Amino acid sequence: MPAAELRELIVEADGGSRGNPGPAGYGAVVLDPVSGEPLAEAAEYIGVATNNVAEYRGLIAGLKAARELAPDARIRVRMDSKLVVEQMSGRWKIKHPDMKPLAAEAARVFPASQVAYEWIPREKNKHADRLANEAMDAGKRGKQWQPSSSVAALDAGAARVVGDAAAGAAKARAALAGAAAVSGTPASAAAPAAAPAPSGAGGTLPAGGGTATLPAPATAPAPAAVPAPAPAAPAASGSERTTSLETETEAAAPSVGWGPADLGAPATFVLLRHGETVLTPEKRFSGSGGSDPELTAAGLRQADAVAAMLAARGTVQEIVSSPLQRCRQTAAAVAQRLGLDVRIEDGLRETDFGAWEGLTFAEVRERYPDELNAWLASAKAAPPGGESFAAVARRVAATRDQLTARYAGRTVLVVTHVTPIKTLVRLALGAPPESLFRMELSAASLSVVAYYKDGNASVRLLNDTSHLR
Repeated sequence: MPAAELRELIVEADGGSRGNPGPAGYGAVVLDPVSGEPLAEAAEYIGVATNNVAEYRGLIAGLKAARELAPDARIRVRMDSKLVVEQMSGRWKIKHPDMKPLAAEAARVFPASQVAYEWIPREKNKHADRLANEAMDAGKRGKQWQPSSSVAALDAGAARVVGDAAAGAAKARAALAGAAAVSGTPASAAAPAAAPAPSGAGGTLPAGGGTATLPAPATAPAPAAVPAPAPAAPAASGSERTTSLETETEAAAPSVGWGPADLGAPATFVLLRHGETVLTPEKRFSGSGGSDPELTAAGLRQADAVAAMLAARGTVQEIVSSPLQRCRQTAAAVAQRLGLDVRIEDGLRETDFGAWEGLTFAEVRERYPDELNAWLASAKAAPPGGESFAAVARRVAATRDQLTARYAGRTVLVVTHVTPIKTLVRLALGAPPESLFRMELSAASLSVVAYYKDGNASVRLLNDTSHLR
C-alpha cells in the first residue's frame, strides 16, 4: 500500500521540565489511527527550559516524524497542553517571545489544512509523557534518549484501547514500507528488525535526540490479537463514599502503621490561599455567595511575592484554581511567572455563607444568634440560605480525588480559600470537624499536603507566610 493511502496519522506529544525552568525533555509518538499501534517515536533531553518550550519541541518532533512516514496524510495532534492546542488552533494569541518561533516552526511542517489539534487529559497522553520522562532521565545521566532502551511503548500499550491488533500491525508495516519506497530508503533500513533492548542499555545519541520507527519485524508472523484487560472499576466519588462529614472523616482517614505501603511519587498539593481583598482585614464572611471581591493593591503585592518565591523554588508543575475572582487573580500572577496554564475547578470554591456574606462574626452573633450557635455546634448546620461545612467537605473530597488521580506524581499549586484548605488538611490528618475552628490561615499563605497511591496523606506545611516578610 503506498504511503498516500494512509489517510490519517495521530501525533501525541508532551514535554516536561523538572523545575520550570529546569532540566527538560520532550516525547512524541506517531500512532496508527485504527489500531493505536505506535509507528514512530521521538524524544530528546533539551537542557534547561520551561514546560511550554518542551511541549512545543515535542510537537515539532512529532510532526516531523509523521511527515517522514506520510507527507500527504491528514494529521490529528493530541496533547494535554491546553496552551499549545489553543495557540496552534489559532484561538489564543502567542505572546511569549520563546513560543513564537517554535509555533512558527511547527506550523511549517505541514500545511495548516492537513493538521487538526485536540486537547486530551494527561492520563490519555501516557506514551508521550513516558518518552519525555525517559529523555529527562537520560539527561540526568549525562546522556541522550535512545530508542533501543525505551519501554514507553510497552508501558503505554497496556492502557491503550485498540482495535484489531494483528490487522493494525500489518497496516503499519505496509504503510512504512511504502513511505520508505517513496523516499528511496530500503524498507529494511526504515524498519529495523532488531527487538528493543532492555531498559538501561548503554550508549548515547548525539545532541538532537533520536527518532525510532516501530513496526513489527518483517520476517515474523503477526501475533494474534490479545484482548485488552478490562478496566478497573472507578473509585467511588466523595458523595458516593460518604453520607455525612462525620462518616467521611472516618472513610477518608489515611491508613496508619508500618505495613506494606505503595508510597511512590505522591501527588503534592501546594495549597495557596488567595491574596487580600477589602473584606480580609476586617475578617468578614466572604464566600461564594457574596460580592466576589477582587484583590486589593496589598493582595496583588502578596500574589507577586508568592509567585517570585515559587518561581525561585521551581517545583510547581500544574496550577488549578477556584473560579472566584480573588483566586483567579492570585493564580494568574503565579502562572505568568512560571509560564503555566491555570485550570479552573469549581469544587475549590469557598463556602456559600448565605445571609452572613459580608458580615463580621460580631454582626452575625447579634443578628443570627441561634443559627450561629447551631453552626458552631455541628458541621451539618448551614448559615441561612448557605452551605454547611459537611456539604463543603463532600465536594472538596470529590475534587481532591479527581485531582490526585489526574496529577499523580506531580506537584500542583491549588489556589483556593480558607475552608477548602482547612478541609483538605483536616481530612489528611483524620481530624474531627471542630478542628476547622482551630487552624489559622493568613492571606497568601502556603500549606502542603502530599497524597500517595495507597491512600496515605502527609501534611508537610501549614500557613507559611515567610515569602511575605
